[in-house]
Amino acid sequence: QVQLVESGGGLVQPGGSLILSCAASGFTFSSSTMSWYRQAPGKERELVAAITSTGGNTNYADSVKGRFTISRDNARNTVYLQMNSLKPEDTAVYYCKKESLIRALWAWGRGTQVTVSS
Repeated sequence: QVQLVESGGGLVQPGGSLILSCAASGFTFSSSTMSWYRQAPGKERELVAAITSTGGNTNYADSVKGRFTISRDNARNTVYLQMNSLKPEDTAVYYCKKESLIRALWAWGRGTQVTVSS
């Protein structure tokens, strides 16, 4: 079955950096657009970044442009989110998502907590 396992979250000071990873299995990773979402307490889940199957196209939420970078390694079935210049407002649970034009084929990881605080 489809599995997405996030890792790399933690506590970091403002201005710091983290790299999140999402290990995928159970589907043809190299054919799938992948994305990162986040959800802060009391807020709706929001798209952070997405990357097409070959990595040729990416898009980002305005709030993270210039600070976050999404990338993927299709040989390792892994998608990454490099987060720099972190701000307290980046604090959230970050989720990896397998995208699809068919909603029933979406898949989510369980999430990893990122806390930005001094």
